Amino acid sequence: MSKSEQREQMSNGAGFIAALDQSGGSTPKALALYGVEASDYSSDEEMFGEIQKMRARIILADDFTNEKVIGAILFERTLGEEIDGRKVADFLWSEKRIVPFLKIDKGLEDEANGVQMMKPIPGLADTLAKASGVFGTKERSVIHEANAEGIAAVVAQQFDIAREVIAADMVPIVEPEVNINSATKAEAEDILKAEILKNLDQLDEGQDLMLKLTIPTNANLYDAVADHPRVVRVVALSGGYSTEQACDLLGQNGKMIASFSRALTEGLSKQQSNDEFNAALGGNIEKIYRASI
Repeated sequence: MSKSEQREQMSNGAGFIAALDQSGGSTPKALALYGVEASDYSSDEEMFGEIQKMRARIILADDFTNEKVIGAILFERTLGEEIDGRKVADFLWSEKRIVPFLKIDKGLEDEANGVQMMKPIPGLADTLAKASGVFGTKERSVIHEANAEGIAAVVAQQFDIAREVIAADMVPIVEPEVNINSATKAEAEDILKAEILKNLDQLDEGQDLMLKLTIPTNANLYDAVADHPRVVRVVALSGGYSTEQACDLLGQNGKMIASFSRALTEGLSKQQSNDEFNAALGGNIEKIYRASI
């Protein structure tokens, strides 16, 4: 694995990051949208087997190449899975030249001060040490209200985890999501931007990271974040928007690229023929790519 080549692709590559990191909590909904009902599996093992089949089908699709998809975020369990006899992270880079990332957060705490902090991440050092072939990580918090104290706490926690990831020679994707349905979304984003810039200024040279942010209410709000010397790239989450909505909004933000999950898989179904599946996925990839360049 060439870290420098991967770093260059993440810094300057044209395209977007596919979020294929559905966890135990989000997998049932993702499978239902894909046409796999809860009655189709009887254990977590079978459930995760179904979502892995979906991921493999996406990754193996003809249009899923680094011409448009420059990175992919994986769930921790996925690192032990294989595609065509190779570990998924290795397959992504060796066969597709797509940079692999690992979701490391363990879910969210209950809401307090208008935010949801990350739950503790036990064994993080061991997880990072075992993440063979992975370029970076992704860790998510959620902001529901324009609460300055809560937002400051979210960003501080994110940057503390980011420093641990950087110390393990990996690039973290810091993800303080703002709820798209928040009544104070724009105000929360202004506070978030200020907190991010403050924390970026406290990083030393070489302590570089990425950010995954909700598409802002005010276009190009995060340009100063994207231009910060400690930032490799700013990517956008779809946050519950439809593929069309997310792409339209993203297209208004010139210094953000997509990192979509649900918007990427919109319209895909287990019951589709390979031709139908590839056409639907290819259409989504094209829309998201166009919005990202």
